[in-house]
This record gives sequence, C-alpha cells and structure tokens, in this order.
Amino acid sequence: MNNRPLGVFDSGIGGLTVVHALTKRMPHENITYFGDTARVPYGPKSPQVVREYAAQDVDFLIRQNVKMVVVACNTVSAVGLDIVQKHAKVPVVGVILPGATAAIATSKKRRIGIIGTRATINSRAYEHAIRQRDADVHVVAAECPLFVPLAEEGWIDHPATALVAKEYLFPLTLEKIDTLILGCTHYPVLRSAIDRTLNGQVALIDSGEAAAEEVERVLDERKMRNPSAERPHLQFFVSDIPAKFAEVGERFLGQKMGRVQKAEGFVL
Repeated sequence: MNNRPLGVFDSGIGGLTVVHALTKRMPHENITYFGDTARVPYGPKSPQVVREYAAQDVDFLIRQNVKMVVVACNTVSAVGLDIVQKHAKVPVVGVILPGATAAIATSKKRRIGIIGTRATINSRAYEHAIRQRDADVHVVAAECPLFVPLAEEGWIDHPATALVAKEYLFPLTLEKIDTLILGCTHYPVLRSAIDRTLNGQVALIDSGEAAAEEVERVLDERKMRNPSAERPHLQFFVSDIPAKFAEVGERFLGQKMGRVQKAEGFVL
C-alpha cells in the first residue's frame, strides 16, 4: 500500500513548485498531480466557490488511489482545508501551517511579512497561524497578484518584474521585516527577483518546501514511506489545455515533465 502516490493539487500550475520540493526531499515517492487549469486562478474567487472547487479537486485525487493529499494551493489551504480533510479520508497537509511554523523558527527579530493572492491575504490565515504560536510577532501582509502572470511568462530577470516587485515589497521593507513568507506557489519561481529587491537582507520562506518537510514527517510517523528505491512515477492531470500546462510547467517543476493528461471524469 505504501507505493501508492502522494496526491497534490493546485488551482493550476504553481503547485508544481511543491512537487519539486517533494521530489527533492523524497526522491522515491510516486506523485499524482492535478491542476484545475480550466478554472484558474482561485485567488480572486469567493471562499464559497473555492471550497466547492477544492471538494471536486480532492475527489478526483482520491479516485486515483492516493495515500495522502497535499494541498499545494495557498488559497485552498487558507479557506478550504476543512473541506479537503472531510473529503479525503487520508492524511492531508496544507501549505499554510508549515509555512507559518518555518517563518517563526527563522525570524530573529519576530517581524514577519507575508505575500500572496487576494484570497489568501484577506483570509489572514497565515497571520492567525503565526499568532497562535507566538502572539507577539509583528506581522504585515501584502497582495501581489501580478507575480502570478510574471512567473508564468518566465520573466524572472525582466525589468517589469523588478518594478512590480519594488512596488509590492517597498511597504514591507518599511516595517523592517527580517522574514518573508512566499504565500503563493508561483512565487518561488521569482525568488531571485524578490531577494534582489530586498537586497538579500530578508529570509525567504517557501511554503512548499516547508510543506514537503511536514509530508515527510507524517509519512515517517505513520510508516507510509514508499520502500522502493526505483525511479518514481509522476503523473500530471489537468482540467483543461494539457499542452499549455506542459509547455510552462517545466519551469515550475525544475525538470522534464513527460505526458500531461486531461482529467477524465472531472466534471466542471
């Protein structure tokens, strides 16, 4: 049973940065990924709609016989994690709690910034997770919606990205943060641009990397690690336009993707 895949889902392509983190940390785990490319992005949508989509996403993964569900989408982790847990009936790991925990452990001045989509920031989920663990941490958050299309275009070193990053991040620098949570799975693609804008003076927390560490902990605790030392089987499903997903996805995954399949039986 332990050779069953980890199930990972996101609203689109950004969750591949979480898959990248998982494969680096656990190179023998099989992974099945679902990206809801027909309805991306989730960030600007209402919490009710996001929760409905999340239920459908996790139901698809459960039909693929996954042994765990990793919610790579920050928006779903912020407003719909309980729905995923209700539908999954297998262990569930989101990105917000691991990201918040990693930020607290990293911050020396206890001044933490958060960037993410509108839905993630408005939910204040990261802020609540941080304050539950340390009520005295100073937290400041900012919406950065333009980072998503910039990441998908691959404009990592583009002047436009530098200008947008400066506009978004300048208010956070005034708060003298020493740690910044990248609260969207697209943002690690722009990590170098964000780091340059902050002059390398702020520790960047990739919630996907933190979530991968938590997944490993849960697998070990429950003795669910894949015992095989063979090359893992990675499957990629999307709700629309597989070719476009494959074209852009390798930038997020950090390796060749192979075949991307249209999700059969996924009803929009």
